[in-house]
Amino acid sequence: MAQRRRRAGAPRIAGRDRSRYLAKRLGIGLGDSRKALTLTQDEASARAGVSQAYWSAIERGRGGTATLETLAACAAAVQTQLAAFLEATPGADLPRDIAHLRGQATIVRESATGGWTAKVEAGIDPMAQRSRSIDVELERVTRHEIAVVELVDLLADAGQDMRGLADKVAAVRRDRPDYRVAGLLAVRATHRNRAVIAELAPLIDARFPASSGVWLRALHEPSAVMPVDDGLVWARVDGSGLFPRHRSR
Repeated sequence: MAQRRRRAGAPRIAGRDRSRYLAKRLGIGLGDSRKALTLTQDEASARAGVSQAYWSAIERGRGGTATLETLAACAAAVQTQLAAFLEATPGADLPRDIAHLRGQATIVRESATGGWTAKVEAGIDPMAQRSRSIDVELERVTRHEIAVVELVDLLADAGQDMRGLADKVAAVRRDRPDYRVAGLLAVRATHRNRAVIAELAPLIDARFPASSGVWLRALHEPSAVMPVDDGLVWARVDGSGLFPRHRSR
């Protein structure tokens, strides 16, 4: 009976996590659309029939408990549809949407030239109640190297993305102590993601000290050594390839 309760709880936990992610995505989308129309929060909330405080909470990603009718009204207030945030926007249905899959395929394709073997959605800590997976785990047996690659479509919570990568790198290091293991964050080069990275440039430089150019050479060239430190590269929006991020000066 207890085992059945644990199994029943896992989908609820996953649903709660998914709801939080979608609420963040909706909030970002509403904020972007409102600013594009040069509306204040007071003006947008009045159009939607909600208070300014309520609108502000939704923009901050706290709209998970709002009704669909309310969310649809907020979307209409900024001249768009709710589906545009939940379905049409790339990255809204991770990791199954085509944009994310194309990004994973790009990483697999580009790393093949460097002699890497790729595992997509590679599972870690399988005995845990909530097992996690790595977007693309790259292994180069000849050099005893493993690259933990995470693809980020939307930097809704940059801190969470950085902590998640570090956690997965640590898990692989524990499991494969005979290998050099490092992490690589591949971020889709959207205008919003570029703005977030630019705003957090000193933090990003400190967290990802390895040169993105050196990381890309390690992916592409069998003779190039993988960096010891974590790195960050850009992934083209159309999924056609990866390119380096220039560090702040």
